[in-house]
Amino acid sequence: MVDAWGWRAKFGVITPSTNTIVQPHYDAIAPKGVTNHISRMHIPDDPVQSDDDFDELIIRIDAAIEDSIDRVLTCKPDHLILGISAESIWGGGSKPAKRIEERIKSRPGAEGIGVTQAATALPAAINVLGNIKNIAIVCPYYPVAISHLEAFASEFGYNLLRTECLACDSPVNIAHVEEQELRKALLRVDGDDVDAIVQFGANLPMAYIAAEAENWLNKPVIAVMTAVYWEALRSNGINDKISGFGRLLEEF
Repeated sequence: MVDAWGWRAKFGVITPSTNTIVQPHYDAIAPKGVTNHISRMHIPDDPVQSDDDFDELIIRIDAAIEDSIDRVLTCKPDHLILGISAESIWGGGSKPAKRIEERIKSRPGAEGIGVTQAATALPAAINVLGNIKNIAIVCPYYPVAISHLEAFASEFGYNLLRTECLACDSPVNIAHVEEQELRKALLRVDGDDVDAIVQFGANLPMAYIAAEAENWLNKPVIAVMTAVYWEALRSNGINDKISGFGRLLEEF
């Protein structure tokens, strides 16, 4: 017997309690027979006004991972998704993601369950989208994030040419960034020297705008949580082509 609605796959998704974008984003993408089950990492919506504040936010999210995983495991998910991108690369390169996966898989009931997160999904997405070497990044973070993003890009062989940090002033307010500001941010980092633009920040409402921007920038624009969900689907043998979220889900 299989789950009545999630008969193809049940995805357990952990995301901060302040995040209001990941859940509706993933429910909009999910093909028939795939269901998403959200578990919240409890953090306060404290003001973020400096690099130190942003570092403290990452520490709080990190401390909440295990409890969130334990809760979602009780629904017996087929696959786990980390619905936050900064945590996956904080520290640079692929090592942070490997440590997170080890922590997740050490929880009772998580043995043998696949894990998808930004640090694995983004390189996979970039690779299928073509010959991409030079990238630019748009994110809601403070400038303290730039060195972590540079180290991540460098390890996977990409040149990070420009980074636009929107410096959002609280976790909840990341989801309040207006469409016009996101479009302007994409234009600020774009250039003839950029092969693709990557968006970090799971709570930044970039999914539809990234898909739209591919048409007027004539290059891949990768929303991080779209890439994560794409990899989760494909790694579970779900190859539906899904429109409305850019070339990645439509073509690959």
